[in-house]
Amino acid sequence: MNWVPIAVIARKELSDGFRDRRSIYTMLVTALFGPLLIFFMLNQQTSQTTAAKEIRIPVAGIDFAPVLVNWLQQQPGVEVLAGPTDPEAAVRDGRAEMVLVIKQGFADQFCHSKPATVQLFSDSTRKTTAPKLRRLAGLLNRFNEEIGAARLTVRGVSPDVANPLRIEAIDLASSQQRAATLLDIVLLFLIIAAITGGMQIATDSTAGERERGSLEPLLINPVPRWQIVSGKWLAAVLSASVGMAATLAAIFIALRRLPLEDLGVRFYLSAPKVVLLIAAMSPLALMIPAIQIYLSSFAKSFKEAQSYTVLLVLPVGFIGLISTFYPVTDRPWMQAIPVLAQYSFGTDILAGKRPSLLALTAGGIEAVTIAAIFVWLAARLFSTEEIIFGR
Repeated sequence: MNWVPIAVIARKELSDGFRDRRSIYTMLVTALFGPLLIFFMLNQQTSQTTAAKEIRIPVAGIDFAPVLVNWLQQQPGVEVLAGPTDPEAAVRDGRAEMVLVIKQGFADQFCHSKPATVQLFSDSTRKTTAPKLRRLAGLLNRFNEEIGAARLTVRGVSPDVANPLRIEAIDLASSQQRAATLLDIVLLFLIIAAITGGMQIATDSTAGERERGSLEPLLINPVPRWQIVSGKWLAAVLSASVGMAATLAAIFIALRRLPLEDLGVRFYLSAPKVVLLIAAMSPLALMIPAIQIYLSSFAKSFKEAQSYTVLLVLPVGFIGLISTFYPVTDRPWMQAIPVLAQYSFGTDILAGKRPSLLALTAGGIEAVTIAAIFVWLAARLFSTEEIIFGR
């Protein structure tokens, strides 16, 4: 088999593709957008979690419940302030994140061991307030439990009588597994990088050349059509691989700068696990460009080809949506579905698990087979007269 024509065409397409600034910009935007988005989202989440450790509680009617106010002031990271005269308006206008309102009859109800009503005003649409609100609600519940237990003890009743169940929640997931659940969006951006990384070359080397009229001189050469298509496919594969590698490197650099320990997770990937992740996801860089070249061969213009290939993002987004509601690991049947299999392998690796060599090999062979089929289909299209005269 003569590989020289394939290498020549691949080198030519890579040279043309990276000479075009659109190709470089697309790869850079894709490689940086995902890491920046992940960094921003997790940074916001860690900031909110950290902010909940130090909360300021505006209390309207602060003089009506000295016992509760003193208890709150004794808690670490809690500062009690005098609340606004109109708590509802203050929260609605954004002058206060939350306001604890104590009614005038609180002391009388509390002294007579009756339920004393307090109101907690907040706006649930403000995401930054949620961690602080959860902590305040937890403090109030703890105060409620302590006072209730003290009242029972004074009356000679064991507090355990009011608690028929003692619930011990035991989370068997490791911090690495919790990190994998939190960071499975990394896999989504890797797949998108495979789509956008090779899209420019795949569309420009087929529909773009067809639109410019430069495809006909290429096809006049006495070179088998499958070698021409294989050269274009190889160039797109290399571009997609570079895009995935750049995205992966940028994501890990961003994650190393985040205090993930504040979220109760530990994210660490050793060199062998990085190699495993690359081995699990790299078959997509072979399969997706082949599909893009085949779809672009039907298009009569570069823009039309882009509209076809962008549709590949839809099933990827659907897989990401599935993973939110349905576990994609420990499901053998998923390993038989392209893209979903790689997503499953990647999730296992991020969680600290090691997929079997047989499963990884089967997933790679499946992706290579699909790539070969689409390259063969594209070669058949290149063998027809319509590829030239149909524009």
